Amino acid sequence: MDWTYAPAPENAAIANLQPTYRPFIDGEFVDGGGEPLKTINPATEEVLAEVGTASPADVERATAAARRAYTKVWGPMSGAERAKYIYRIARIMAERSRELAVLETLDNGKPIRESRDVDIPTASAHLFHHAGWADKLEYAGLGPAPKPVGVVGAVIPWNFPLLMAAWKVAPALACGNTIVLKPAETTPLTALVLAEIAAEAGLPPGVLNVLPGAGETGAAVVGAEVDKVAFTGSTDVGREIQRRLAGTGRRLTLELGGKAANVVYADAALDQAVDGVVDGIFFNQGHVCCAGSRLLVQESIAEEFAELLHARIETLRVGDPLDKNTDVGAINSRAQLDRIVDLAAAGDAEGAQRWTSSCPLPERGLFFPPTVFDGVEQTMRIAREEIFGPVLSVLTFRTPEEAVAKANNTPYGLSAGVWTEKGAKALWTAQRLRAGVVWTNTFNRFDPASPFGGYRESGFGREGGRAGLAAYLNA
Repeated sequence: MDWTYAPAPENAAIANLQPTYRPFIDGEFVDGGGEPLKTINPATEEVLAEVGTASPADVERATAAARRAYTKVWGPMSGAERAKYIYRIARIMAERSRELAVLETLDNGKPIRESRDVDIPTASAHLFHHAGWADKLEYAGLGPAPKPVGVVGAVIPWNFPLLMAAWKVAPALACGNTIVLKPAETTPLTALVLAEIAAEAGLPPGVLNVLPGAGETGAAVVGAEVDKVAFTGSTDVGREIQRRLAGTGRRLTLELGGKAANVVYADAALDQAVDGVVDGIFFNQGHVCCAGSRLLVQESIAEEFAELLHARIETLRVGDPLDKNTDVGAINSRAQLDRIVDLAAAGDAEGAQRWTSSCPLPERGLFFPPTVFDGVEQTMRIAREEIFGPVLSVLTFRTPEEAVAKANNTPYGLSAGVWTEKGAKALWTAQRLRAGVVWTNTFNRFDPASPFGGYRESGFGREGGRAGLAAYLNA
């Protein structure tokens, strides 16, 4: 009997895709002064829409509008009144969740089930959560009568476009700041729909400004007259931003790259651990800063675990991101696919053993099969560099001390995972892992009330929860 899944495509028309999109400045969509860009569907490499981009003059105009709104309207407004606007935005986002999920999948390439079940609900949840904080900031334990910092310049990446926008917009607005948001060059569409939703919610002009564009637009936002910069993206760009803002007195938070280790002990529930490892690296095609891209498995179970892992990966379906049965979607851009191919080739050249899923790839589009490298040494590029794709590097260890030493042998420090049935062992390991977030017997679990962030080359500052409010307040 054939148990193959029949195609179950979502209707692309639900995205309400427009032929053109424009920057959102001072409460209205305007013609940008920059060179228009074309955003593509990674699954087909077809053009989705033409997007107007912001020029340096547009950035100045948006910053001035944000300053004016902060001084005259949003800053003086009570927290309870600000909360009403944020709640409205959250509700409208939830009401339009199916449209936003389809649009996100078209523009980003991630499977529709992830956009539908993770990205959009979590983005809405962040807005709901922070709306609740807006009139309670003096009780956040951050000092008496905390005040907003002013105008925030936010630059976000392409891997979670709407979710990353919500991570920046929700705390900024709840704390009384206004914001100039620069979405990623390859995924600007849902951020511009967020601007549309904000206008529908009656958000005062200038409180939220959205400026599409390439790297030079982001650089202009960072260099504008803003009081705080919030950046999520690559470590190299984060370093440059930190150098640029050093000595200026402006606030900065950075959420950068990672090379997370998933540590699996011999006493772990292996089937559960296999599912967690698979989710940790192949979720969103591995386009996750906290992806568990290194697997550290105890030597005594390495062969058994490898067999279980390969069998589980063989069940993953790579294909049309709009198909509800798809597990692994398209790589976001040609440049990113080339980087993944290059680093996988480096793994081959350095002597690691490559295993690749036999799942057929679509004939067109930007796809890379789920891949596992065994026999990986700590000096190899695939063990040290962030691949940002569906590639897992497997190392082994004998003792807990060796596991911790190998897990910490990275310049990054964003996240880690521990798999064991022994509570004491889990706590012992978690206390010694140099990572901002450590999950135990799970992975990639997020909640708006829980802070997220890293150490060392993974950045500094926290987003989410009470701790995340501190970066947006003078207290």
